Amino acid sequence: MKQAREVALDALTACERQGAWSDGYLKKAIGGAKLDGRDAALATRLCFGVLQNRMLLDFYLSKLCATPLHKLEASIRNLLRLGAYQLLYLNRVPDHAAVSEAVSLARKKAKNPRAAGLVNGVLRSLIRQREALEPPADLSTRYSHPQWLVDSFVARLGREEAEALLAADNGEPPTCAQVNTLKISAEELAAMLTAEGVAVEPHPWLPDCLFLNGTGSLEHLEAFQKGYFYIQDAAAHLAVLAAAPQPGWRVLDACAAPGGKSFAAAIAMENRGSVTSCDIHPHKLRLIEAGYQRLGLDIIHANLLDGKERKAELLNSFDLIIADVPCSGLGIIRKKPDIRYKDPEPLENLPRVQAAILDNVADYVRPGGVLLYATCTLLERENEGVVRAFLDKQRDFTLEGFQVSGPFLDTDTGMLTCWPHRHGTDGFFFAKLRRI
Repeated sequence: MKQAREVALDALTACERQGAWSDGYLKKAIGGAKLDGRDAALATRLCFGVLQNRMLLDFYLSKLCATPLHKLEASIRNLLRLGAYQLLYLNRVPDHAAVSEAVSLARKKAKNPRAAGLVNGVLRSLIRQREALEPPADLSTRYSHPQWLVDSFVARLGREEAEALLAADNGEPPTCAQVNTLKISAEELAAMLTAEGVAVEPHPWLPDCLFLNGTGSLEHLEAFQKGYFYIQDAAAHLAVLAAAPQPGWRVLDACAAPGGKSFAAAIAMENRGSVTSCDIHPHKLRLIEAGYQRLGLDIIHANLLDGKERKAELLNSFDLIIADVPCSGLGIIRKKPDIRYKDPEPLENLPRVQAAILDNVADYVRPGGVLLYATCTLLERENEGVVRAFLDKQRDFTLEGFQVSGPFLDTDTGMLTCWPHRHGTDGFFFAKLRRI
């Protein structure tokens, strides 16, 4: 049976060779290996830690390895990264354990019989020299973000604040639980979770939101099974609160999976009215259905819908349209660290896709209704740029200011960006538009 380090290694190699997404691959691999909660957490930390620091690890390893890293087998290259990450970042892993495990895996995985000796030699050299290692001056290598992304953040925030954002991207995101207030209060849920052995902390500025630690498998918690909470970042929840859905409204969530905004809207509406929760993938609709059934939100209905395709029967029909459109995802690097390494060229077309969805679903808003545009990216061309281009064409919509809890300024503009380093949330953008 595979252990945590081997699962992490296989995930890293699959990401590199096949373009797999680490979170999806890890979930399947952890289940297949039947890792317990502790080992599952270790496998995840090892995989994510290497991805968060890959460029920096390679910078150090290249000074110690006589063979260029790109010429090594993918499994050996990733074994060196795994070993180096443990030696440099995980104080609880003894040096000898990190080295011996890496050598054992090299013997198991490598085609070259001398690979185990190389791994042993490089990692032992790293132990001897690590106190003398000096981090590189350039932000790209130091924080393992590609140069184009660093340049984008520096241009928008300045070097000092951009560095704070890059550091936040390499942190561990909290598990953020939204309370199903139709079933339980935040205080009651906190007490129940604490009794189940979960560390609970109230969110500092978002009501009915809890930070959880030590959950193990969420699905095994009684509070989860009873539908007392769901997982959603504070920024995404804040967007729904800014739209202010009311009991009795008709709501369309145009790009809904995995359903968090639909759930937030239905709870805000006191489970009165209707929420049509849409996606273009049938398997994602099943995830949405499982979620609202567990939460007891019977006003939600899942529908197969392409947000770019016009449906005449939906025109002028909804009090609120939520358009959380496909995007580059560069605001959730903490949760999906491998996003940073994806080819940036296909991202250039995203504003056209986003604009097409926004233009189409805008016609589904009734006169006087609300259109909420949202992304989980921090690129201006996908955020403010799309909204401004939309308003230049759609004269019957206007930005509308809103009030929300939290450390936010200038919400009277109708647009808001949440930043990981400023607000402790995902990187997230939303705009509230009113059809006049």
